[in-house]
Amino acid sequence: MKILVFGLGALGTVFAVALKNAEHQVYAFVKDKHLSSLKGKNLKMTGLFGDKQAKIDGYFTKPEELKFLDLDLVILTVKAFDTEKAISQIEKFIQPKTFLLIAQNGYGNYEKAVQVLPKNQVILSRIIFGARIIEPGLAEVTVFGDDVVIGQPENTISKKILENIAKIFNQAGIPTKVSDEVYTILWEKIIYNSALNPLGALLGRTYGELAENYETRFLMDKIIDEIFETLNAHKIKLRWETSEDYKKHFYQNLIPPTAGHYPSMYYDLKNGKPTEIDALNGAIVDLAEQKGLKTPVNKFVTLMIKQMEKVF
Repeated sequence: MKILVFGLGALGTVFAVALKNAEHQVYAFVKDKHLSSLKGKNLKMTGLFGDKQAKIDGYFTKPEELKFLDLDLVILTVKAFDTEKAISQIEKFIQPKTFLLIAQNGYGNYEKAVQVLPKNQVILSRIIFGARIIEPGLAEVTVFGDDVVIGQPENTISKKILENIAKIFNQAGIPTKVSDEVYTILWEKIIYNSALNPLGALLGRTYGELAENYETRFLMDKIIDEIFETLNAHKIKLRWETSEDYKKHFYQNLIPPTAGHYPSMYYDLKNGKPTEIDALNGAIVDLAEQKGLKTPVNKFVTLMIKQMEKVF
């Protein structure tokens, strides 16, 4: 398969190295400023998916350079705040046979993609393994919560195609499965990230520490309650009827395997980078306001993160 990884942050580096090791043709689209630190080097990954390295097949910085590459799959791994720009660039070279996999955090990435590209080319994913960049071209997989889940929310892509992509990822060492409920499953991750990431970033605490502490657990409960109220107003279905049902699952099943993990938002603030708060708690605030609802705790943490972005 001929694959382009669009963005070589932590997640993109893991996908690029794993898929190249599985003997696919792998290319990367990166910003000009990152090219000199990557070109000519082997990309490397370490951590829970094993130690691997690979020399990928080429780097690109301009969309027009990709028009004649005849790609099978583009994996979009940029941060949510770069999605619109990335989609506008991908639109310039994507071919009718090329699939785009949205491999990002938060709400709005899939929605932005299908406004520009045909739905029968856009695949949604839920990714719940965590990785961090140690240095340019070297990523560490630090936590694994569950398999990657892929699917097409509106069933415009055949299950056979999706299962073939899942098979390729599995063979590359990235556990993956197909689900018709991918949109629901993604929303459950958005709740998970919204409850944990801003508080972990603001306080410099791991997921486990947040869950053990009364004050932060109280705030996380309120964040989750507000999200459930908002999703109910928008008629977005989850696998849990109530926020209380979800919270049992959250604390009993989701936190333990990721208890030692710091959110990527923590590292973003630490390194003076923008965060994905607008695609998480900020998106909840916007969706709530559309229905005349108030989400004070989600709004508070959104504003706090935005203030910290200015400080750093």
